[in-house]
Amino acid sequence: MTSELFSPLSLPSGQVLGNRIAKAAMEENLADDGQLPGHRLRELYRRWAAGGSGLLITGNVMVHAEALTGPAGVVLDEAAPLEPFTAWAEAARSGGGAAWMQINHPGRQVPAGMPGVVWGPSAVGIDLGRHSGRFGRPVAMTPEQIEATVARFAVTARRAEQAGFDGVEIHAAHGYLLSQFLSPLVNRRTDAWGGSLENRARMLLDVVRAVRDAVSASFAVAVKLNSADFQRGGFDAGDARQVIGMLAPLGVDLVEVSGGSYESPAMTGRPADERTRAREAYFLDLARDLARTSPVPLMLTGGITRRGTAEDVLADGVALVGMGTALAVTPDLPDRWRHGREADRRIRPVSWSDKALASAASMAQVRHQMRRVAHGRAPRPGTHPARALLCEQGRQRGALRRYRTWLTTTRHGGAATSRAG
Repeated sequence: MTSELFSPLSLPSGQVLGNRIAKAAMEENLADDGQLPGHRLRELYRRWAAGGSGLLITGNVMVHAEALTGPAGVVLDEAAPLEPFTAWAEAARSGGGAAWMQINHPGRQVPAGMPGVVWGPSAVGIDLGRHSGRFGRPVAMTPEQIEATVARFAVTARRAEQAGFDGVEIHAAHGYLLSQFLSPLVNRRTDAWGGSLENRARMLLDVVRAVRDAVSASFAVAVKLNSADFQRGGFDAGDARQVIGMLAPLGVDLVEVSGGSYESPAMTGRPADERTRAREAYFLDLARDLARTSPVPLMLTGGITRRGTAEDVLADGVALVGMGTALAVTPDLPDRWRHGREADRRIRPVSWSDKALASAASMAQVRHQMRRVAHGRAPRPGTHPARALLCEQGRQRGALRRYRTWLTTTRHGGAATSRAG
């Protein structure tokens, strides 16, 4: 019997994905000067495109030049030149699969020391204990700033389509801005954007409507949503089910289910003493429950590395399997599965007791693999996490100097250095 993994998937927009395997978004931190995609991102995506995935979703592209998740982030706004993005889309589509751009605003998840703004639904900072100082202190957004941000998402989506991408994924998970509005722990507003779930979902729904209106009917619009925040009193699976129901009438093609945030980094792995299947698809139980009632196709991302696990995910009613780390280490894993082979390498696990530091090191390890692939080298998953983290910090310092210069001189003439914005 032919595996469902390699059967096509038709989406509500009419777009058809060649198979059920997606390269999920990972933050590459590989922007060239001007916060633009360059040779490294093109080569990385050309490598993934040749690996057999039916869909490639980019790492998050920022909709607001003054609000980045890191200084080497890519920005696509009204002022960005389109040619570098057109070349990126061509590279990502070169293997015959679809290419979607993940679009995002970090909200309060902006590293300390970054120029620009740190915004949130409320003035509630990130609580990482002794590591809390790693992030800036947010100010509560005004209604005007909320409306301007909704418009920025639409601009980025429209320009992504102009550049040749097949769709966008709106990031409303992992503790970024739209996820912050959804969370009752972070969103303490008492106006139209706070209180009830309907109010907390208002900004996300407005973004989806604005994006859908800005692009053609055949252009895919997806949303990445937490199945849960994994924090007591936070956004939970019941909330996720209701939000998916709110998204369905708005022309959403797919909802990617993930979970966690920097405060509770479930997206980088679950405890090692759980059974293998739970470790490999650590949001599967929640996704299975959501799939029973979801009116839109679901994609599950989180720790999947083996074909058997991927097939189990599809058997549980999920439409699309997303992989990140596994494809950073083995870019051709879908083709391997097609020919009855598995990955022969895994990334070195991080078992540090400091969860915040372990999460940062895990992400640095993955970016180290992507950087190697972008330079035409083979991944090296055995790299020590401390070494990857130290190298990452050095690169970030250099990128911060370049970003600061670009933002204050080239782009905004020195007017964008205020934290409050």
